[in-house]
Amino acid sequence: MAREVKLTKAGYERLMQQLLQERERLQEATRILQELMESSDDYDDSGLEAAKQEKARIEARIDSLEDILSRAVIIEGAATEVIGLGSVVELEDPVTGERLEVQVVSPAEASVLETPMKISDASPMGKALLGHREGDVLSLETPKGKKEFRVVSVRG
Repeated sequence: MAREVKLTKAGYERLMQQLLQERERLQEATRILQELMESSDDYDDSGLEAAKQEKARIEARIDSLEDILSRAVIIEGAATEVIGLGSVVELEDPVTGERLEVQVVSPAEASVLETPMKISDASPMGKALLGHREGDVLSLETPKGKKEFRVVSVRG
């Protein structure tokens, strides 16, 4: 049996939107490839080969998204006392006072480009956060070495 993929409602919707965009891109890539094949006398044309590769990349991305979404289980609001999947956590560096807000999510919806930053529960930071509560101080390995954070708040 395929393993379920736990997603937040927002993460599921974002992946559905990406799937729709990829399907549109596939239609365009197919159209371009057909035009190149009709106009090309030489099948070794590098433009034709590049178009075939791009179409294959898009198809692979669609397959991946469809697989994730077919196994998706939407998690309801996360517990608000203990950090778990779906929790939005505000962290503070006790030395600098710098604050950081992250959401613990499954690897399928992790993205550092969003606000709050979506971190995978399988990442070192995600693993370190799980099970902690407001007020806890935890030590994390970062690219700049070991760093301590205090959990300021946890919400679902």
